[in-house]
Amino acid sequence: MSRLLCLMALCWLAGPAQARGAVSLVDDRGVEVTLAQSPRRIVSMLPSLTETVCALQACERLVGVDSYSNWPAAVQALPRVGGLEDANVERIVALKPDLVLLAKAARVTDRLEALGLKVLTLEPRSMKDMERVLGQLGRVLDREAEAAAMWLQIDGGVNRVAAALPASARGKRVYFEVSSGPYAASESSFIGETLARLGAVNVVPGSLGPFPKLNPEFVVRADPQVIMVGDRNAVALAGRPGWGRIDALQAGRICVFTPAQGDVLARPGPRMAEGAGIMADCLKDKFK
Repeated sequence: MSRLLCLMALCWLAGPAQARGAVSLVDDRGVEVTLAQSPRRIVSMLPSLTETVCALQACERLVGVDSYSNWPAAVQALPRVGGLEDANVERIVALKPDLVLLAKAARVTDRLEALGLKVLTLEPRSMKDMERVLGQLGRVLDREAEAAAMWLQIDGGVNRVAAALPASARGKRVYFEVSSGPYAASESSFIGETLARLGAVNVVPGSLGPFPKLNPEFVVRADPQVIMVGDRNAVALAGRPGWGRIDALQAGRICVFTPAQGDVLARPGPRMAEGAGIMADCLKDKFK
């Protein structure tokens, strides 16, 4: 009898341990995803998610990344599996992941699920999204405490950058171009929210969506005092019809970001406070 009781006790103890290992959450598609245990082999198809996984001290679980993930340096040696538009399904399957992290816009999601892979779509576009996604990844990776601490570090870092910005650099009308089109970062994007915390006035309203494609004439009418843009698109600004009349171009207040700076600015992840610092340096330099 005592042996039977011992076996029953062991089963009772094992049950809760297995339950604690299971994770169930709703991703950005509104789909409930359940993992029997914390994943050990992860393919990340979005640079911001790659960076977040590594910042949560789980970089060793990554077995493959998208074509654009390049930070931290450790991920540069990992197998590349394409991007949102050209994901290499065969290569992903060959890596035998127990979880694939994807953006909501990825075309390959349904096919990967049809092949039996676990897929989690997470695509932060605002600071609130980033806090939520960080918490979700913390649960998935069994790094909840680290995720909570990281968000405090990010949020506090942005606050410190904003507090150090001189009054002379505040209240300026800013246009932030994320890519040619032109596509801009509006007030409702994480970039726009960072600009607001720096005291800037974003000329692109949030009602247009986080990253809207604009009619170039819209920017002319908005007449920003400073333009923030990547080096690939900066050369063509002056040649756009009517843009020569924009205050920022007339005064030479154009901040041109290097590709490395562009990566920091465009990825809602652990380097968001660093991105705030890059934008703050731009404003301080142009409004001394």
